[in-house]
Amino acid sequence: MASESTIRSAECIWPEADSVAVTKTDAAPSLVTIKQTIDLGGDLKDAIVVDNFDLEAFTAVAARHGQNRYSFAVTPNVDHLIRYHEDPSYRAHYHAAGYVLMDSRVVRLLVRLLKDIRLPICTGSDLTVTLLSRVAGPTDRIVMLGGTARQAQHLTALYGLKNVQHHNPPMGFVNDPDAVEDCLQFIERASPFRFCFLAVGSPQQELIAHQLKTRGVARGFAICVGASINYITGSERRAPAWIQRLALEWLYRLVQNPQRLARRYLLRGPRIFRYLLRARIVLREPRSDLP
Repeated sequence: MASESTIRSAECIWPEADSVAVTKTDAAPSLVTIKQTIDLGGDLKDAIVVDNFDLEAFTAVAARHGQNRYSFAVTPNVDHLIRYHEDPSYRAHYHAAGYVLMDSRVVRLLVRLLKDIRLPICTGSDLTVTLLSRVAGPTDRIVMLGGTARQAQHLTALYGLKNVQHHNPPMGFVNDPDAVEDCLQFIERASPFRFCFLAVGSPQQELIAHQLKTRGVARGFAICVGASINYITGSERRAPAWIQRLALEWLYRLVQNPQRLARRYLLRGPRIFRYLLRARIVLREPRSDLP
């Protein structure tokens, strides 16, 4: 088994400053096409665009993506959306993404209460399990960036995979241009791939995904999945389903690891109320009425 990773996602034209049409028409035949006109007004950084896909709907889209083009999906949670509002370079990663899939039930609850908008949920963890168990074939090339060699071997055995390419960059690699380049070249050498799972945390994974798109070498579909590999392999325990449904998964994680997560959840996290209050939420609708 090799040791490194890769990515891919459908193209999307994001709105400029005022009002424009957001259209996705470059998808492969039979792939969902998106077309929606939005009047954003104001500053684009206050607009949060989310694709209207739940897990089942997006699984079908990802299954049809193919390996002749590159695109990537981001999976925003509370921490990501705070960074989206505070960091222009991070917003650029989101604007380059082909898909924005809502990962957070907390955000979904707040958006419903504050904006009366119902967002679908497609978590990175559930999507990773579904793509590996139901979509990927034994000989499909799977790229994994992040996680240990033992975790890569665990996934290989668990899902009967025969072509997993794994690379685990060093801690803090995003601050080392040579280490970032190693990641990019590894993924590009592994291309074309069926799926590339970027599991190196945010904002590192979004940076890698965006740079792969900019360089234009990689082919395949990449997903920013955060801690998903840890959940699948058992190195972290995920909250039971009933806790997830109550939007309390953050509390479950906090109790397990208060030293690492207390600052993020208790001090940083409440900023999301301010940002969501002023933000425009754009639910981007898919269309399947094309030939």
